[in-house]
Amino acid sequence: MPDSGSTLIFRRAPRELSQRGLRAYATLLERMVADGRHFDCLLSDDRELRRLNRQFLDRDYPTDVLSFPALPPSESLGEIAISTVRAAKQARQHGHSLEQEIAILMLHGLLHLLGMDHESDHGRMERTERRYREELGLPVGLIERAQRGKGAGGGDAAL
Repeated sequence: MPDSGSTLIFRRAPRELSQRGLRAYATLLERMVADGRHFDCLLSDDRELRRLNRQFLDRDYPTDVLSFPALPPSESLGEIAISTVRAAKQARQHGHSLEQEIAILMLHGLLHLLGMDHESDHGRMERTERRYREELGLPVGLIERAQRGKGAGGGDAAL
């Protein structure tokens, strides 16, 4: 039986986060971007993202978002992990809310789960991210920040 949808896990995430709003956003991404396919998203802290980055990518530093595509056969696209600590710093740096930054990171991670890679796809992911970001009313995204030289505050990675 298929799962009922995307799951968000709030582990070591700030209490002031709108869990209901972020769950609704994940459902919107599932319908709008992922063609009905679900994904899971962990919202945690720098310590956990550093551990995941070290364990799976052999990089010993925290990062803002990691994407782990599911291995076939799977009905799920995979898993995203987001550091709410990094997201809060980036939100302050770029002048928007923590929820908006998490939304940007979740969209970015989801595009990686869909097989996009901004380092090798000649701008396809950037164009796709920009289009969805504009449709969703989100501030400037990670790829555009990096290209502008402002940095994304820790980078991202996909397996």
